[in-house]
Amino acid sequence: MAWHCSQKLIRDLRFAAIDFESAGKIRGRTDVPVQIGIASWSWEKGWQEGFMSYLHCPHEVTWQASRIHGITTKDLMGAPRLINLWPEVRSRLQGAVIVAHAHGTEKKFLRTFPGHGFAPWVDTLVWARRIWPNLPSYTLESVCQHAQVIDEINAICTTSRWHDALYDATASLCLLRHMILSQNLLDSPVDVLLQDE
Repeated sequence: MAWHCSQKLIRDLRFAAIDFESAGKIRGRTDVPVQIGIASWSWEKGWQEGFMSYLHCPHEVTWQASRIHGITTKDLMGAPRLINLWPEVRSRLQGAVIVAHAHGTEKKFLRTFPGHGFAPWVDTLVWARRIWPNLPSYTLESVCQHAQVIDEINAICTTSRWHDALYDATASLCLLRHMILSQNLLDSPVDVLLQDE
């Protein structure tokens, strides 16, 4: 069924934020995801239970990547392949507006599922630059600090931290929720969020 953006108001939609952490880039080797996190929120139902899983990695996690997200090769022992999580990923993303901060990585890793049809996408980085054009940094953490949503993120993800996939997905969604409310967009059509993507 085609997505008719102009007929759907933001308050009537479910938003699902996705984040991947990766093994790190090495010359001559394709970067792969090592963790996935999905958070979901709607105005009507509020926050739904999040999903996080480590992912099988065919090679070692680089020292540089591990230093950022804290995930080691040992953590991934016995982890499922991303393709094996397809039913879970599909059930959480299908029919939702997909959210990510600088969504290039997320779109790249979701190519594992050809023809998945997950759409539309809202990039909170694009929106942060539009709403706050003069911030010194647009990292997810910096923008969330500026928007003063850190306490909300920590209340939802009580055992996680930055660069954990579920924490970052939740942060993206908290940030989007803040933007929607601060810009009085609840009763706007969702295509307002999709402009200039």
